[in-house]
Amino acid sequence: MSPELDRTDPAGAIAAAARRCSNRGRWGEADVLGTLNFLDDAKRVEGAGLVRRGASFSLSQRFDAEGPQKGWRRRTNPVHTMLSSGLDAEFGPPEFPHGLGGADDVIHMPLQASTQWDGLGHIFDHGVAYNGRRASHVVTSEGDRLTGIETVADRIAGRGVLLDVGRAIGTDGELPDGFAITVEHLEATIAAQGETSRVGRGDLLLVRTGQLTRARRDIAEGRGWGDYAGGPAPGLSFTTTDWLHDSEIAGIATDTWGFEVRPNEFDVAFQPLHQVAIPHIGLFIGEMWDLDALATDCAADGVHEFLLAAAPLPVTGAVGAPVNPLAIK
Repeated sequence: MSPELDRTDPAGAIAAAARRCSNRGRWGEADVLGTLNFLDDAKRVEGAGLVRRGASFSLSQRFDAEGPQKGWRRRTNPVHTMLSSGLDAEFGPPEFPHGLGGADDVIHMPLQASTQWDGLGHIFDHGVAYNGRRASHVVTSEGDRLTGIETVADRIAGRGVLLDVGRAIGTDGELPDGFAITVEHLEATIAAQGETSRVGRGDLLLVRTGQLTRARRDIAEGRGWGDYAGGPAPGLSFTTTDWLHDSEIAGIATDTWGFEVRPNEFDVAFQPLHQVAIPHIGLFIGEMWDLDALATDCAADGVHEFLLAAAPLPVTGAVGAPVNPLAIK
């Protein structure tokens, strides 16, 4: 059962959850991997063994100027510019001998503008980073010097599990904004989907709410992205903190911008589940993943486990990074 939530005492609830769910020192004082310690070679072998049909699904949204960002936290959509193009090759002076031409391009973007992983240096609790380190000693103006996203560039591949809560609990495959997904909802989805949805140590868990489906329908009908990036959303309840810790999953990703339910469940709070999950549990969190095509396939064949390869772009010192996750069944 999910614990009772005192909405008037966020500070007390966060502090209590941090004490119960702390992985500080669990893998030694020098650890930089957090819950990815659960994803070992055996789990990667298990994940590889799930490939039967070879069907592959990209779980990434596009990285382009038409994305959902509206400037919240100074996040903008990617800006893609050509450095050289076919026009240069056809009408400009020769770039190389004997008629050889080419095209090059550049992109400018916040690292969390679209489908991405949060690194362990992304969130602090009262100035403390993962494993009890002082935040100022971890992330400086030069970036994350200890737990930068590049430290896990070779780690995030293994058994993936999709819990399609939108389809199992929601209406027409979608949960409304502000819907808090509890442990009971997660367990009901596992029961509805069957044995291939069991969740345990070292798994990479994907939770579909259906919010991205709704956002795309709004775009198609001329209403645009709305508040998809930064506004109200369905998501994980703060009461799932112990479940996330006790299940020993390696990482979790959702199809929403912030992973947890928005507005948050306390009277005054901002992302309290992040405040426990990243600096205390050491949990890797993915956001704005596109789970729709995979979910349709899983519903059709009844298999909700697969090989998931989701290495972040290894930007040295980054506290989050883009990813093009591949689910292979």
